[in-house]
Amino acid sequence: MDHWTTPAGLKYLGPHQDDSPLTVTLVLRRRAGANPVAAAWPQLPRWRRGADFGGHCGAQDADLASLRNFAQRHGLAEMGADAQRRVLHLRGGARALEAAFGVALGRYRFGAAGEEFVGVGHAPVLPPEAIAVLGLDRRPVAQPRLRYPRGAPAVSYTPLQLGQLYGFPAGTDGGGECVAIIELGGGYSQADLTHYFHGLGLTRIPKLTAVEVAGGANKPGGAADGEVMLDVEIIGALAPAASIVVYFAPNTDQGFYEAVSQAVHDTVHKPSVISISWGGPEGDWTGPSRSAMETALQDAAALAVTVTAASGDSGSDDGVGDSQPHVDYPAASQWVLGCGGTRLLAAGDRIASEVVWNETASGEGATGGGISRLFAVPAWQQRVSLPAAPGGGTGRGVPDVAGNADPLTGYQVRVDGKDQVIGGTSAVAPLWAALLARCNQKLDRAVGDVHAALYENAAGTFHDITQGNNGAWRAAPGWDACTGLGTPNGTALLGALAALKP
Repeated sequence: MDHWTTPAGLKYLGPHQDDSPLTVTLVLRRRAGANPVAAAWPQLPRWRRGADFGGHCGAQDADLASLRNFAQRHGLAEMGADAQRRVLHLRGGARALEAAFGVALGRYRFGAAGEEFVGVGHAPVLPPEAIAVLGLDRRPVAQPRLRYPRGAPAVSYTPLQLGQLYGFPAGTDGGGECVAIIELGGGYSQADLTHYFHGLGLTRIPKLTAVEVAGGANKPGGAADGEVMLDVEIIGALAPAASIVVYFAPNTDQGFYEAVSQAVHDTVHKPSVISISWGGPEGDWTGPSRSAMETALQDAAALAVTVTAASGDSGSDDGVGDSQPHVDYPAASQWVLGCGGTRLLAAGDRIASEVVWNETASGEGATGGGISRLFAVPAWQQRVSLPAAPGGGTGRGVPDVAGNADPLTGYQVRVDGKDQVIGGTSAVAPLWAALLARCNQKLDRAVGDVHAALYENAAGTFHDITQGNNGAWRAAPGWDACTGLGTPNGTALLGALAALKP
């Protein structure tokens, strides 16, 4: 049976007796023989978005037909299908879904004060054509990776100041690029954004579009607004000529997968970079949910879409609380550029010091990072000196890159009508997304899966962070499990990418 998790604090409250219809997403296997090779810079993608990609790596017609018969036998209505994305959306009553997938729906909650949700206690039984059914278990799968300072910040920066300190390449503004942002809650106010960007002196307000996914929507006024506004304001300030599309989805495996998959395959907006500032410990994901998400992220790499993701804000144990090292997902995926955090102090227009972000002693958090227990070492990390994974063996090292994240040296933003300072690796994912969008603009095509290019050309393109720790792991020359290769020298990075030939 597929790996199924029961995270600490998950409480079973009793059977789910409401027979109201639920909508689920069946994620199909790829067509036989499909091999979606990553478009690793400077390689061009083998296929284009849409029917071209779907014809090679989408679902087989026969599989889709078989699952439609499966749905009909169990009294489930089809709500839509997309063979290119390999999804079939079905709707049915709770009892029909239980019979179809061999589960018992229950009522669950995290802790005493958490919201109640529908869930299942073991992995569903899947038809052979499907790799996952999403929407039966509606536990929240991720948290925003941001930190509000508890104490008074030592210093704070606008995104423009950090762009200057990190050498973002001159003559670039993201023009012609689209950057996608994944949000699992919260919302933004256009009035706040206009006020903020005008305050930075921008004469051009970034173009912003909200896309509703699986019932999600732009709903400002909640606790997650800080995450949404942080992401939008960093990308909008650093890539003001790029179009920004925010995909709002519920905080469930179904919502998270659908948001990423739809952004990757969006033939209207065509994002070249996707920024994700939400995550959770890799072991908290169920096996089928993680398998489904991996296919969406692999699609991104094949289509030359770069995905950046925060590595977590709770140090080396990723907030699990068992005193053991853990890494965050989706930052741990080999298809994602994992983004760690530093504490940066400037002297005028240059970096005076930069160390690993670790303010755990004062309750201000620390960068995530470590060695995956679930994902093997990717080819582009084979030459890196990786420490042993927990329990021995080797695994994917997290993060790949870093940026300023300490809330005590945080970002000046505006949220729900108030100017404030926010930190966290949540800020680093959009920082890198904006930088890569500007590189894409100058290179005149998307860098796509940029891992190998970064690892092979790290010398001179990164500020190597060699001081500090995040708990279990220490910084060191070269790659380390706190800040990866380091923080960017954007102009040198662009030069190194431009020098690589297909």
